Amino acid sequence: QVQLVESGGGLVQPGGSLRLSCAASGIRFSSYVMDWYRQAPGKQRELVASITSGGSTNYADSVQGRFTISRDNAQNTMYLQMNNLKREDTAVYYCHAQWNRVYWGQGTQVTVSS
Repeated sequence: QVQLVESGGGLVQPGGSLRLSCAASGIRFSSYVMDWYRQAPGKQRELVASITSGGSTNYADSVQGRFTISRDNAQNTMYLQMNNLKREDTAVYYCHAQWNRVYWGQGTQVTVSS
């Protein structure tokens, strides 16, 4: 079965850092565009960052320069390094895979608060 499992979320103070991971199974991982989305309470889901199979990346303006998306195709894992976190980064972060089909992870909570 296809499975995307996020990990690494938690509580961090403003200015801190977190590293999220998404472990994929059941798909040809190297063929998929991988994405991180997030959704805060009462707000629309938004695309945070994307990475193609070849390693090309795109970022939302709100995280440009602070977040870095990467992938390890040998390990079927995608990462999101989040630095200089702000309160407005608080959200549930979701792993997303797209190619011939679209798949979602269950989400991991990131809370930025003092």
